[in-house]
Amino acid sequence: MSDRQIPSIANRYRQDQAILLCDSFYRLTGRKLIDAPEESVGEALFFAPFAVVSHDTATDPIFNYANQTALALFEMNWEQFTALPSRHSAEQLQQEARERLLHQVTTQGYIDDYTGIRISRTGKRFFIQRATVWNLDRQGIACGQAAMFKEWSPVQ
Repeated sequence: MSDRQIPSIANRYRQDQAILLCDSFYRLTGRKLIDAPEESVGEALFFAPFAVVSHDTATDPIFNYANQTALALFEMNWEQFTALPSRHSAEQLQQEARERLLHQVTTQGYIDDYTGIRISRTGKRFFIQRATVWNLDRQGIACGQAAMFKEWSPVQ
């Protein structure tokens, strides 16, 4: 399955990626990302009331997943979001802090207290608080990194 395939009923809302996100989150934090039966975890995560995004392992990582809440916050459709290098989700002034964050996550596995400013496609800035950022792996093979946040507010 292509990383750019749009979540839909046909692919159970990217069930494959949802399981990777949930399994990696649980292994690292000991907490469930979402409480849903395995057969419906893709749909539950895609329509969750919090934001979840992930990117691949490229040198300049590209987003490969966003749930509906994240797509709305970033004001993008699936095709736009999954073509975006993840560094473009932060303002230029935030790039150095973002790089430190990703390095910390790579070495520690996850962090639970990330706070920062992100920017939507139309230039709207929003402040995220207490985000969890974690490494994704499938049977010990690195698959990228993900973030989940439940708290955000507009920046005026």
